Amino acid sequence: MRMEAPPPQTPAEKAKGFPTTPGVYLMKDESGNVLYVGKAKNLRSRTSHYFSKEAAIDLRTCELVKYIRDIDFIPCESEVDALLREARLVKDLKPKYNKDLKDGKSFPYIQIRTREEFPRVEITRTPRRGAKLFGPFLSKARIRDALNVLQRLFKFRTCSLDIASEEKRWRWFRPCLLASIRQCTAPCNLRVTKAEYREQIKKLIMVLNGQSTKLIRRMEVEMKEASVGMLFEKAGRLRDEITAIRSLKLRGDVDTHVQPEVFHIDPKKGLAGLQKVLGLEKKPRSIEGVDIAHLSGEDTVASLVSFLDGLPFKEGYRKYKINSVQGIDDFASMREVVTRRFKRLHDDESVFPDILLIDGGKGQLNAAMDAFKMLGIDPPTVISLAKQEEEIFRPGERESIKLSKHSAALRLLQYVRDESHRFAQHYLHTLRNKRLG
Repeated sequence: MRMEAPPPQTPAEKAKGFPTTPGVYLMKDESGNVLYVGKAKNLRSRTSHYFSKEAAIDLRTCELVKYIRDIDFIPCESEVDALLREARLVKDLKPKYNKDLKDGKSFPYIQIRTREEFPRVEITRTPRRGAKLFGPFLSKARIRDALNVLQRLFKFRTCSLDIASEEKRWRWFRPCLLASIRQCTAPCNLRVTKAEYREQIKKLIMVLNGQSTKLIRRMEVEMKEASVGMLFEKAGRLRDEITAIRSLKLRGDVDTHVQPEVFHIDPKKGLAGLQKVLGLEKKPRSIEGVDIAHLSGEDTVASLVSFLDGLPFKEGYRKYKINSVQGIDDFASMREVVTRRFKRLHDDESVFPDILLIDGGKGQLNAAMDAFKMLGIDPPTVISLAKQEEEIFRPGERESIKLSKHSAALRLLQYVRDESHRFAQHYLHTLRNKRLG
């Protein structure tokens, strides 16, 4: 008896058999042409959603699903890898329903200025000649999240400095916050040689090209050679780097590392405005904001948030339980937090923020300045922002600075202040849940 072959699976049935790991999926029509390319942290969940009742409500999805006759996937090592693979496929295949990239010139790229002595890595919508490009991508926010992950591994620079090793001034240049948290090797202070830095960039390029496995094999050979040559420090460093690249799947969940995206003006305008308003010699890069909060009217906590180039930098966030203050005393609490924070930075010889923003009026500002006097160290630019009238206070000045509510500088300060308040409330919520068991 002749057995009939089972009917081919529908795209919806096929999607249910996909793995639950990261990857790129391809939607195809009856002729096998690719209609749409997408990325997913969980291939099965993401692709099955297209054929769900919830997706049927979306007109654009319905239009796409109507023509889908087959679906395929390419597994990726991490969500970051999937993001990069998606961009390459969309650029090469030009699928009909990836309309967002119909004009690649207006969309963001990762750009590496390889002609520079210490190549910078940046996101741009206007690529330069002679630079190494990756993209275009659908979302600038997603690229930034991916670069945050990759920078922890390869410690490349993202600043706009024009660094030349023959200029002696760079030996005395103060590196930014990224060097202090070991997320940049600080070529601006010549802490890394040209050859060492270019090796970092080579490794980054291999990952961006989807060659992580090849890179790991090469590094394993180097590690064994270093071990045989009794270069144990180098072998240990290579071992740690290999482990980090292998665990990119864990480190590469861009939702875990996403920075808050609620900023509705250009951060650069806000920083330029602050430079002008505060009379600073240079445009500020790093801002820290401090807020005091109370738990059930008893325990006092504080939050410290960090902003880099006008955007939240979650790696720099800190939270504190106030130890030296009995009852509710915001001034004394502010004094303790500023003392603890800047004594640590001073003792570790770490870089201070360009601006310290205190949530409150003159009282909170004076308390912060008292902390610097007790420590005997020179403070950075310290200001406070009073919520009621949104006035900016500066130490030793009676008159406040009042800016237009549409001012980019004021909006940036409000963003820092509101984020510090949100983070403090989040900490209180966590403590309250612990207390309730």
